[in-house]
Amino acid sequence: MAANSNSNTNSQHLPIFKGVNYHFWNLKIKTLFKSQELWDLVENGFLDPDEGHAQRLRENRKNDSKALFLIQQALDNDILPRISAAETSHEAWEFLQQEYMGDKKVIAVKLQTLHRDFETLSMKNNESVQDYMSRVSYIVNLMKSYGEIVSDEIVVAKVLRSLTNKFEHVVAAIEESKDLSDYSFDELMSSLLAHEDRLNGSHEKIEEKVFQVKEEASFSREKSAIFSGRGRGRGGFCGRGRGRGRGRGQFTETRQPNNDM
Repeated sequence: MAANSNSNTNSQHLPIFKGVNYHFWNLKIKTLFKSQELWDLVENGFLDPDEGHAQRLRENRKNDSKALFLIQQALDNDILPRISAAETSHEAWEFLQQEYMGDKKVIAVKLQTLHRDFETLSMKNNESVQDYMSRVSYIVNLMKSYGEIVSDEIVVAKVLRSLTNKFEHVVAAIEESKDLSDYSFDELMSSLLAHEDRLNGSHEKIEEKVFQVKEEASFSREKSAIFSGRGRGRGGFCGRGRGRGRGRGQFTETRQPNNDM
């Protein structure tokens, strides 16, 4: 029952190949075969055992039929007829490889291009760690889908020498404190993301301080303008007061002749 349940679950969650991005489908379905202990059978096929090993023959045929069924289930209906003549999982797999991956010469050319892309990779200014690591992973996964073996050690070394200058200190710390031969890609990404968060946090604090200084400077200018305005008002009032004083002097002078009369 458990085996049937696992088989049904796998069938329901199979990656479906629809004619594009074969290398990604290839990578996913290959992992599935390995999890079911079927990959060796799919990749290399099997030979009928010597006489007296009927049980082994039945087991091989049973597993091969299971692998072939998984391949059929993982193909879109428009693609499925192309492997209809295949009687074993190995035959079906080889046909798909030839049709969508290309022969060895084609694969060699594609790998050469991917190697060049990998070597010229470098982090762009203002590019996030997440975006850069995604670009690296994309090329590495393509290389692996064509059968290339790319270790974490190679990828980690490439990333460390292709980061921007703002990661210079963390790169030096990693190279001094870590054994790069045993340092995984995921560990490196975690360290870089943490460093990026600290950098962004410091930058935000600096921006807050700059904003605060600007606000205080603006408030000081407004306050200075208010007090300056009050000073001009008092000066005007004094001027009017002096004007009234001259007016009273003139009024006294006009009343004196009336008293003489």
